[in-house]
Amino acid sequence: MKIFTGKFYLLTLVFISLVACKNTDGEQSQSKLIKIEGAQLSYELPSPRTDGVVSVERALANRRSQRSFVDKAISAEQLSQILWAAYGITQPMPDKPALRGGLRAAPSAGALYPFEIYAIVGKVNGIEPGVYKYISEEHKIVRTIDKDLREEFSKVALGQAHIKEAPVTIFYSAIYSRMTKKYGDRGAERYVCMDLGHSAQNIYLQAGALNLGTCAIGAFSDDKVAELFQLPEEEVPLYIMPVGYYYK
Repeated sequence: MKIFTGKFYLLTLVFISLVACKNTDGEQSQSKLIKIEGAQLSYELPSPRTDGVVSVERALANRRSQRSFVDKAISAEQLSQILWAAYGITQPMPDKPALRGGLRAAPSAGALYPFEIYAIVGKVNGIEPGVYKYISEEHKIVRTIDKDLREEFSKVALGQAHIKEAPVTIFYSAIYSRMTKKYGDRGAERYVCMDLGHSAQNIYLQAGALNLGTCAIGAFSDDKVAELFQLPEEEVPLYIMPVGYYYK
């Protein structure tokens, strides 16, 4: 009788999970990728999920840096989830423009959010290759360069091959003035780095929950990266995180 009860309980959980995956309403509904043609190509990303099948504890236990990626595209849904985990809006606050959209998935000193985040897209289903800036307020990406720059990116990052092999790389730049205007040198020397750690760990854990891998990279030529991505003068290159399926 206990065995039957256990099986019945398991079947019930499976049924509930399948129903939840239908995403017919509420938070779990998931919009589709929408391509918007214009002066700058952009995509409205699928809405992120707030429930998954991997627990936080399991993601933590499995977290490892991966440096060898399979030549396989990821989905737009996976990219959407990664970007949302890094810097997505979790509590919209349109009445507070200083927050630039609201509170986010990663904490920030003074809620100042010093980063600009880019997706260097090579192989993402439904998205043309290129360099895209993530606009968290609208959960969309806007193309800034219409070329697959993964190989060039690898070269200016001291030839690290996993950058050109990964289907997409998340790239952080920092606008230090967002922090220093309130916290002075301490904002630049400590708080920006603290913020980066929060956001990057979110990518590690979200990637693992999606059966993907990533690796944090800090070794690159600042000047060459800034030139490659045509960054505004105020943006300082900071961090690189290739993301994709990896060899197990």
